[in-house]
Amino acid sequence: MSTNTGVSATHLDRTPATAVPVLEARDIGMRFGGVTALQGVDLTVMPGAVTGLVGPNGAGKTTMFAVLSGLLRTATGTVVLGGHDVTSATPQARARLGLARTFQQPELFLGLSVREHLVLAYRARHARARLWTDAFTGGALRRPDPKEQQRVDSLLETLMLVDVAHHPVGSLPLGTSRLVEVGRALATSPTALLLDEPLAGLDTYEVARLAQALQRAVAEEGTGMLLVEHDVAMVLSLCRHIYVLDFGELIAQGTPAEIRTDPQVKAAYLGDEEFDRGEQS
Repeated sequence: MSTNTGVSATHLDRTPATAVPVLEARDIGMRFGGVTALQGVDLTVMPGAVTGLVGPNGAGKTTMFAVLSGLLRTATGTVVLGGHDVTSATPQARARLGLARTFQQPELFLGLSVREHLVLAYRARHARARLWTDAFTGGALRRPDPKEQQRVDSLLETLMLVDVAHHPVGSLPLGTSRLVEVGRALATSPTALLLDEPLAGLDTYEVARLAQALQRAVAEEGTGMLLVEHDVAMVLSLCRHIYVLDFGELIAQGTPAEIRTDPQVKAAYLGDEEFDRGEQS
């Protein structure tokens, strides 16, 4: 799929010259039985930029996300988040340090509304004590403070979710649910955001709105993002730096221009035709 996102040839990058990585993976290795899922993988996510992670099905992208988010413990190597070694840290501890992620299939509470998802995500990072008081209000969230309301309203508007803000997410189509999940992640004001195929199920208009939300988070908040996505145009348009996995190994890394012309990447992954479509979008 090749989609015109409205940000072509404008890589999202607001990285200060003196910036340090928000997320690093060093020499990551994983095996499942006799299968090597990852072998000696290094990658770096800088603040204020979108970094791409691509490769064919089975290349190890999902395993890498599980290692970075703490769902899997790496067999070898180190994960560093905001200068902290989190190799042995739980997903909850990493979230408190500023890591957020989305999933290939949205992981949402079907009985909660769109707004409630964003409010709870905001409070989980910025006002954790309020979550306890919310638990004793008979299912109704306590009145938001001005910063919370501004944050939630802004995300609802950017992601075109205002009209469904009070709808339970269980009643929404897949594309809209995916926008809710991205909005929930952004509501935590993450320093590092892992995006696992966020375009799946979105139409062209939704893709443009999502790209706008990501651009705002990069430009205004300096969020560092790691994007796994099969849409070539989106990856080439948004990412400053791209890593390419194949059979668990890093076979290439570089700028979109370098990746687009890399013969090993073309042979292993997308092919000349797919890259040409991505370049034209």
